[in-house]
Amino acid sequence: MFRIGVFVAALGGALILAASAFAHAEVSPAVALSKHGQLFTLAVPTEKENATTSKVELTPPDGFAIDSFVPSAGWTRSVRSTGSGEETKIERVSWSGGHTPTEEDAVFQFLASADSAKTYSFKVRQTYSDGSVVDWSGPESSDAPAPQVEFKSSLGGGGSTLAIVALVVGVLALVVAVIGLFTGGGRRAVA
Repeated sequence: MFRIGVFVAALGGALILAASAFAHAEVSPAVALSKHGQLFTLAVPTEKENATTSKVELTPPDGFAIDSFVPSAGWTRSVRSTGSGEETKIERVSWSGGHTPTEEDAVFQFLASADSAKTYSFKVRQTYSDGSVVDWSGPESSDAPAPQVEFKSSLGGGGSTLAIVALVVGVLALVVAVIGLFTGGGRRAVA
């Protein structure tokens, strides 16, 4: 029984550390089809204690075209662009006036597409209510990595993704079965 408690505590600690390791600005989905419009979500975590996220700026990479935006309640959006009509290119978009508290994400959505199949990196600048700034524009190994989306010319197959999901579900089922075996399946004598 003690071993199971240690195992569960270790697993819980690993999951907490893994979750905190991924707390950074993200554009999702992480993989998308090039030359096709899609809904993207920018999520920026408020990690600083006693401050709120009050402004977020997104600079899209060359070859990534934002078509339109989903309104974000409580935020005011301003867009810097060049050209007009079909030739409009959004160079930067800023959302301000919001107040996203610690341990919550400021979330913004937009319809966009990419010109070619490659990985695109986005620059995100987060301003806190105390005036401090985080530039999410570093390499993947940094404390403030730039969000990235990998665009592919085809998303066909899906066999490897399905195999990974099946493997994870199988491992989880095995863990539950082993725990049930050691704990007697939770059966108790009826009096």
